Amino acid sequence: MEFSSFYHLNVWRACPNMRLWTFFLLLLLLKNDVVRSGSDYLVGLGSYDITGPAADVNMMGYANMGQIASGLHFRLRARAFIVAEPKGNRVVFVNLDACMASQLVTIKVIERLKARYGDLYTEKNVAISGTHTHAGPGGYLQYVVYIVTSLGFVRQSFDIIVDGIEKSIIEAHENLRPGSIFLNKGELLDAGVNRSPSSYLNNPAAERSKYKYNVDKEMTLLKFVDDERGPVGSFNWFATHGTSMSRTNSLISGDNKGAAARFMEDWFEQRGSGRMDSVTLENDGLPRRISSIIPSLRDNHHELLELAASFQSPPGRPATRTSSVARRVRGALRQVDRPRFVAAFCQSNCGDVSPNVLGAFCIDTGLPCDFNHSTCGGKNELCYGQGPGYPDEFESTRIIGERQFRKAVDLFNSAAEEIEGKVDFRHAYVDFSKLEVTISNLGASEVVKTCPAAMGFSFAAGTTDGPGAFDFKQGDDKGNPFWKMVRDLLKTPSKEQIECQHPKPILLDTGEMKEPYDWAPSILPIQILRVGQFVILCVPGEFSTMAGRRLRDAVKTVLSSDKDFDDIHVVIAGLTNTYSQYVTTYEEYQVQRYEGASTLYGPHTLSAYIQEFKKLAKALISGKQVEPGPQPPDLLNKQLSLLPPVVVDGTPLGVNFGDVCSDIPQNSTFKNGDNVTASFWSACPRNDLMTEGTFALVEFLKGKDTWIPAYDDDDFCLRFKWSRPHKLSPKSKATIEWRIPKGVTAGVYRIRHFGAAKGLFGSIHHFTGSSSAFVVA
Repeated sequence: MEFSSFYHLNVWRACPNMRLWTFFLLLLLLKNDVVRSGSDYLVGLGSYDITGPAADVNMMGYANMGQIASGLHFRLRARAFIVAEPKGNRVVFVNLDACMASQLVTIKVIERLKARYGDLYTEKNVAISGTHTHAGPGGYLQYVVYIVTSLGFVRQSFDIIVDGIEKSIIEAHENLRPGSIFLNKGELLDAGVNRSPSSYLNNPAAERSKYKYNVDKEMTLLKFVDDERGPVGSFNWFATHGTSMSRTNSLISGDNKGAAARFMEDWFEQRGSGRMDSVTLENDGLPRRISSIIPSLRDNHHELLELAASFQSPPGRPATRTSSVARRVRGALRQVDRPRFVAAFCQSNCGDVSPNVLGAFCIDTGLPCDFNHSTCGGKNELCYGQGPGYPDEFESTRIIGERQFRKAVDLFNSAAEEIEGKVDFRHAYVDFSKLEVTISNLGASEVVKTCPAAMGFSFAAGTTDGPGAFDFKQGDDKGNPFWKMVRDLLKTPSKEQIECQHPKPILLDTGEMKEPYDWAPSILPIQILRVGQFVILCVPGEFSTMAGRRLRDAVKTVLSSDKDFDDIHVVIAGLTNTYSQYVTTYEEYQVQRYEGASTLYGPHTLSAYIQEFKKLAKALISGKQVEPGPQPPDLLNKQLSLLPPVVVDGTPLGVNFGDVCSDIPQNSTFKNGDNVTASFWSACPRNDLMTEGTFALVEFLKGKDTWIPAYDDDDFCLRFKWSRPHKLSPKSKATIEWRIPKGVTAGVYRIRHFGAAKGLFGSIHHFTGSSSAFVVA
């Protein structure tokens, strides 16, 4: 052996060609390993609960003073991804189950990230975007006009969102591992319609002829794959409003995009566990998971009834603060072996896109609304868009959510185009209240200006998703003498402002209203994030369909002029980093429907965005930085709040918190599709938001005496409703409704409630209560 080794060594030394080929072979193997591992990027995803106060707080979106939160449909979350070059740039994108991003929230999140990570994450490479649900608590924005209906600033709403964003980013950062990203696109035809078609038709016919539809029907999806663990998440962008839930809904909800995210995360969880059951794969059933915790049992109905009869509702009892977290079905403790799968359904240019796909009809006659003004007999209050589940808004939310979920799963399963290339970003602040914009008109250049923010009369008319009140109507380019007189009591717009905003008749001159502090923003962030051939345009508002197309095309034209940007994919992320209402085309602005009346900075707003985004795109190509621009104000210390605090909670004499006040009848048996309801003596949900926990739980009896969690208040099938007999009453009730999903395991179940009560001297005491047991056959 020693001789043989010596002989082979001499051959190795004597054959330089052998050494050369072996060296190249090793290089080739190493290169193939790198390609196979996909480790050009580090990829991390995170998610955290941002569900705000489920009582007393006005919902953000419809500006309806009467829409006050009083329970929970399902929980809201912040979902984040980070993509980083191992020794280079990184970008963060956060998708919020919230109406929109907030400048103040963004400022405070960036402050926290800088304190924790230094300059690793800044306003330049972090984007925070809202899904535009109209069923989340308001009061977290800093400008007056956006917090009037919430009675000012709501610190609890603000804090939970800031905390949740920070924690989702921390989780994504800690999950950073070598991984790959794949992209896919596809058409989704039945999840959005244009709610202002008369405005769209005012765009040039030649431009409209380039498009098959009057809204964007394309969904663009990113699939994130960990080199070792496999798929860890997906984010997609698709334009449709978060208005499946109506302006009278009082339950916190992520609306159709939040529902789609919940469906997809549950789908992946069950795919991983080998249980595909019926998570939206059946056309005739609720798109809900079948709890993978519950074992399958024989259906012995008589024995189950006897077993259920032995569990009567016990008195309410004290609980610990973490009790509901420990019982949560999707608790972090169940994910110790790997990060949870994160699915985000992000918003795009949804300004004129409604999920109420059946169209707008008069609720008094059933006839279609007036085409130009969306009125019924001259009144806008009677014109409502109808979702596919009309008149059941929960069903409409489910259907539109399911349609987005189904398309996302299809794109996820077939995603094959790998993202490759640089990670980069550009960000600037721009004062849109006085920006000079160069536009081209019939080949000649002209310099125009944007205006201080102002809202037109048609803003008050609302939309077919949520009409306004009084005698306002869409398409009003004249105004009304009475309301102009009322307006002037607040602020009379100057002649220059009236001319600048023409043909918009000004109802609220918000950009020039400064008492007690700014009513509307003037300085806005614009941002581009790049990951290889995928580019996100982060815009602080709601772009109409055609406005979004023009912006995308303009940026794509600039980027495509450079060979480093071949075959790029450009998406718009709406409602990002702050909120400044709508952006329409110049032609749509002339019609002055709701979207045009809500385009704050005048008829040239879109041209201003295109001009400034082209500057960012050119900087991406050249590798140069851009001027940061003027800083937006931090108005936290100026905020006012008129929302009264919780004073004290109470129960009737001799009753404990958590006692059942309306129990499930004894010897009850239910089946799939039935509703099971129990009510408890409770306390105000503002005392504890049960973050990453639950107010409501359905428990399953395992064996003879072990109750395990099956469904909680983050499940689409379970609703938590809170009420008090009158506004000043310390007494309140919690009603929990469970619609039994299709395919649920037969067995013994009960409903459980968690809450927190405030004592006379301010102390918080947690409690829990349970219903009597019942049988599901």
